[in-house]
Formats: sequence, C-alpha cells, structure tokens
Amino acid sequence: MNFFITDAWAEGSKQAVNSADFLLPMIVFATFFLIYYFFIIRPRLKRQKERLTMLGTVKKGDEIITYGGLLGKVLEVGDNFLQVELAEGIQVKVERNGVSRVVPKGTMKNL
Repeated sequence: MNFFITDAWAEGSKQAVNSADFLLPMIVFATFFLIYYFFIIRPRLKRQKERLTMLGTVKKGDEIITYGGLLGKVLEVGDNFLQVELAEGIQVKVERNGVSRVVPKGTMKNL
C-alpha cells in the first residue's frame, strides 16, 4: 500500500496546451511595457534630448541659471566649463552640466 502517491496522481493527466494559456500573459506583458514606454521612458528621453541641445547651444552673452541658483552672464565657453560673470567683477567657472537653464537676455537687469 502506497501512502505517498495516489492513483490519480500516478497516472498523470495529459492536457492539451491551449494557445490562450500562453498568449494572454504575453499580451498583458506587452501592454504593461507599452504603458511604461509611453508614460515614463519616452518623456524622459525627450527631456534629456532637449537638455543636451540646450547645453550645446550655450554661447557667449547668454544669461544662465545654475543648479546652485546662481544667475550670471556667460563670458567664455569651453568644452567642459563656462566662465560666468555673476556681478560686475565677480567671475566664476561653472561646469557645463551645472547649467539648469538659459533665461531671456535682460533678466539680470530686471532684478
């Protein structure tokens, strides 16, 4: 007498593989991936592209705001650094990646 395996389990049942059993999880996975792509990945890539374009177009005379909150006018543009004038006679070097945004010209005069 075998207590561990019942007769029903020992025989095993042969079930036909239903294509819906495989297809439904794939559809759910694809749907979640599309939602993730259109709501998270795509907007992030768009913002990153806009930021790289903005950093590449910074030129002498532009007024910028750094991530530290400093407002200044660009005096020199290098490969990795910018020479920025914060006030008359006060100049600092700022890493190009430290630029938060370019503001319209005349912003420093309006303050």
